[in-house]
Amino acid sequence: MAAGGSGGRASCPPGVGPGAGGGPGPSANAAPAPGNAAAAAAPAPAAPGPPPQVSGPGAQAAAGGERAAEEPGAAALLREPVYNWQATKPTVKERFAFLFNNEVLCDVHFLVGKGLGAQRIPAHRFVLAVGSAVFDAMFNGGMATTSTEIELPDVEPAAFLALLNPWQPGAPSPCLGTGLFRTPHIRGLTLCVLLCLLLSLSTVLSGSGPVGARGGPSVFILCGQWSFGRSNLMFLYSDEVQIGPETVMTTLYTAKKYAVPALEAHCVEFLKKNLRADNAFMLLTQARLFDEPQLASLCLENIDKNTADAISAEGFTDIDLDTLVAVLERDTLGIREVRLFNAVVRWSEAECQRQQLQVTPENKRKVLGKALALIRFPLMTIEEFAAGPAQSGILVDREVVSLFLHFTVNPKPRVDFIDRPRCCLRGKECSINRFQQVESRWGYSGTSDRIRFSVNKRIFVVGFGLYGSIHGPTDYQVNIQIIHTDSNTVLGQNDTGFSCDGSASTFRVMFKEPVEVLPNVNYTACATLKGPDSHYGTKGLRKVTHESPTTGAKTCFTFCYAAGNNNGTSVEDGQIPEVIFYT
Repeated sequence: MAAGGSGGRASCPPGVGPGAGGGPGPSANAAPAPGNAAAAAAPAPAAPGPPPQVSGPGAQAAAGGERAAEEPGAAALLREPVYNWQATKPTVKERFAFLFNNEVLCDVHFLVGKGLGAQRIPAHRFVLAVGSAVFDAMFNGGMATTSTEIELPDVEPAAFLALLNPWQPGAPSPCLGTGLFRTPHIRGLTLCVLLCLLLSLSTVLSGSGPVGARGGPSVFILCGQWSFGRSNLMFLYSDEVQIGPETVMTTLYTAKKYAVPALEAHCVEFLKKNLRADNAFMLLTQARLFDEPQLASLCLENIDKNTADAISAEGFTDIDLDTLVAVLERDTLGIREVRLFNAVVRWSEAECQRQQLQVTPENKRKVLGKALALIRFPLMTIEEFAAGPAQSGILVDREVVSLFLHFTVNPKPRVDFIDRPRCCLRGKECSINRFQQVESRWGYSGTSDRIRFSVNKRIFVVGFGLYGSIHGPTDYQVNIQIIHTDSNTVLGQNDTGFSCDGSASTFRVMFKEPVEVLPNVNYTACATLKGPDSHYGTKGLRKVTHESPTTGAKTCFTFCYAAGNNNGTSVEDGQIPEVIFYT
């Protein structure tokens, strides 16, 4: 493809050039019939001035080919000698690549744009139909078009030419930005160019117009130098695909829309390799928009594993309400509920601004809609709830009162919010026991048994193993907690009970949700039991190591005396013999 002069003129494909008034040049109005291509494509004399720069597969394949000239009022045209051009292309792939965006053997033209700005773009029905069931239906189906010219009046010529041009590495996409999968404004829709371009093609057959996304316009403005699609039709002509971060989502949409599964597979594989926590929400939104369930599933799995990083990313506040609901419904998010609530509040503030509403507690509740009921407030500690949601103004008084009662009384009253834990953990459950021997008679008078500990790696504590009664089968009421020692913050707790059988075994008491424990940080394990005298442990170990039987990875616990009233529990003897955790 020959570029225009240095004055910023748009480059044109073979056989296409803007006329003096911006319309089709002479070559565009004199497209040869397939059988007359040789006569019509004879080289033209070169015009004065610097030679045009040639690019594109046809130009690259034409070693020794003649450069054609700029006619007065027309852009430079690439004209290779047509007679016996096949001799220089030894493979079918090279011969088809030569035909890409070329008047040679062309049997259909796309009339792109309106008025003086319209241009005439060559293509080949057979090649498009072989590569795409959609194009096959367009040209060969029961309601196939018989026209040799397909009008796309709502598409800018520059955008369609970019669709036909081979992808050029490093060409930035104004729509998707220079960062990986980053869109400055998903909701608006920055993908409008894609939808306009592709849906305009379907309009030829169906008569339907473009469909705007949520809040998106029904008439789209096209970017003049948009880099989307430069590899898409090239893939149909040569099986070559060059996917970059700025083009992968639009290429995926095109592959799905035009039924090219091989290209779709390339895109999905690219996304698998490049999906990260900081782009997971943005990709999830687009996957739902494009109806790409495999990609959506990958995004959700990434969000499950990296929830804290994902909700902190810039793209989180840009997602739509349905996507937010889909995430909040999951039982596998790896984050404390209070942090999730804070992220949802950030989203509601951004949504108020998008809807041009004043950012007030009432409007935050309004824009959250059904998402609010998916916040699992009962999984918070009473301290977390009192310091955050209870004072946010988003909950009404009745909801605040019922949740406080849920936290403080037994039996717990019913609340309108889900109390099912989010089980974010994978792998095998682990446990360590810090005592080497069990003795009898440990009494309780309402004081908490407490022991301080730290670990050498990040883990999630899901519960404790506690000793039970020495008097046979008995039920205990118990409150368990993990406290951040330095700040005295309760990170996890549960008011519950357990039944024992009178043996010296330990009995599991679990937290409402996993408690994240970071390496080399001091925590205090607490258990307040109400019941008869129990067994207790002796000959305690200050350091206990758990080694994974499959990987050999070691998790090292260090136990220390917890200062204050601890009901006698220490490193050497007492309660809380067992810590149950996941790595």
